[in-house]
Formats: sequence, C-alpha cells, structure tokens
Amino acid sequence: MNSTLIQMTLLIACGAGWRILKPAGLLAEQVRLALTTVVYYLLLPAMVLEVLWSADIGVHSLQYTLLGAGCIAFAMVSIWLVGRVFKFEDKRLGAMILATAFPNVTYLGLPVLEQTFGSWARSVAIQVDLFATAPILFTVGIMIVRHYGEDHAESQKSILSFLNAPPFWAAAVAVGLNLNGMVAPVWLTGALQKLSAAVVPLMLFSLGLALSWRAVTVRNLPYVTPVILIKMALMPLFAVALISYLNMEERYKAPAILEMAMPSMVLGIVFCDRYHLDSSLYAMAVTVTTALSLVTLPFWHSLLTTG
Repeated sequence: MNSTLIQMTLLIACGAGWRILKPAGLLAEQVRLALTTVVYYLLLPAMVLEVLWSADIGVHSLQYTLLGAGCIAFAMVSIWLVGRVFKFEDKRLGAMILATAFPNVTYLGLPVLEQTFGSWARSVAIQVDLFATAPILFTVGIMIVRHYGEDHAESQKSILSFLNAPPFWAAAVAVGLNLNGMVAPVWLTGALQKLSAAVVPLMLFSLGLALSWRAVTVRNLPYVTPVILIKMALMPLFAVALISYLNMEERYKAPAILEMAMPSMVLGIVFCDRYHLDSSLYAMAVTVTTALSLVTLPFWHSLLTTG
C-alpha cells in the first residue's frame, strides 16, 4: 500500500506542479477540463465496458449498493446533526454535507484498489460508483444542494441526469452482455484495455490539478474539522460495522470498505459553484482530506488485511 501511494502521490504532484508552473500558459482549470472530458466520455466508459463485461456480477453487487447507500446516509445525518448543534449557515452546511457524504471512489479509489488488490478490484470501485455513489449524488445530493444553496430553474434537468451519461450507458451494455454470456472479441478486448490503461494516470493527474492549498484557511478550519473526523474515521468505522451484516464474501470486504474511507470527491466543487454554496470551504475539504488519506488509507488497509 505504501509503495502504491508513493507512486500515486507523484502523479498527483505532477498535477499540482502544473497548477503552479502553468506550462505553455495553460491554466490548471483548462487542462483539467480537457482531461476529465476525455476520461468521462471515452476512457472511463471503455474501462467500464471492459471490466463489467467480464466481471463477477452477483449478490455482492447489491451488497455494494447497500454498503454505499448506508455509509452515505450515515455521513449525511452525522454532519447534519453537527450543523444543527452549532447552527452553521446553510451555504456552509450544504458544502459540508457534500464533502462528508460522497467519497472519491473513482479518481482516487479506483487507482488505489487496482494497484493494491489487483485489476479485479476495479470492478469493486466501478460498481460502488455506478450502483451507489453516483445515483445518490445525482438525486439526493442534488436535492440537498438545492435546499441549502440557490435553486435555478435550468438545473431541474440535473435530477436523474446520471442515467444519461456515457459510463452508465457502458455499464448497461456491459451488464447485459455479461449476463447473456457473450464473449468479447479479442480485437475489441485489446482496444478497450489500451483505452482503460490511460484512465488511472489521467485521473490522478487531474486530481492534482484540482487541489489548491490557497483554499486552506484558518477561517474554514472549524467547519472542515468535523468533515475530516466523520469522513476519514467514523464513515469507515460504520462501513466495518455495516458490512458484517451484509454477509459479503471475504475478498470483497477490504476493497469495499476502503472505498468508504476515500477523501472528499472533486466533483462536488461543481455543485458548490452552481448552487452558490461555500466553494472555498469545499475546496479546502477536498485538499485536506486528500492529503490526510495518504496516512489514513494505509492505516485502514493494514487494519482490514490483518484484522
């Protein structure tokens, strides 16, 4: 795990370095938009198709959904209670709920699982994302940010928009082919594998482009602290407790729980900007939890694999 995180940290650092140096005058936001667009519309769907077409899809797929939904609900309620007790203003609380509840299961979780457990673990990350995190984010998550932020009539189309997305189309096709016993042609498998190989480095580089230490301020520390405690400690603990009731096969447990121990997702900054939540607070949560994950992920991995 430590060796894996060192390698990934170097790729993230390349993105962070680009943000500072701006080679060829290209801003980090410009580069990140181009890269994430290619990943989202081409490379990630190719990986989803490759992985789910040959994946072992069964009862554990439903277990991933239950685990993800349960942990997200736990985190939401926990941070909401903190906000109610301390009377945080709505725009901050909305950003805190997003940052606490939704882990970075693809941009960081997928490479961590693949490098730590092997290529088979990509299926865990993809299924947790497509069957749990993304559907909840684009339904319940959207409703939360609308409630705490500023609603706009044109944003009504966001509800259930995750169903009209390339990774979900690829997932639907792959699951259909998988369940019907169709075998992928060798030439297609080779092409999908080559496209998939670019996903992890580009995701990590894009993550580095998104991190900004300028967002780390003393003013936001009282609000980020409960986010860190719940996301990096209580949410994985809850996952450990919940998974014991799901009767999940042993080899899937550690990767699934590690997904719940991931730092705050980067995509949330888009929702904060769109609905006028506290974007600087969210950016700080992403930056700090991502940095802390270099310590907490090895801890949870060691606990899960030796316990």
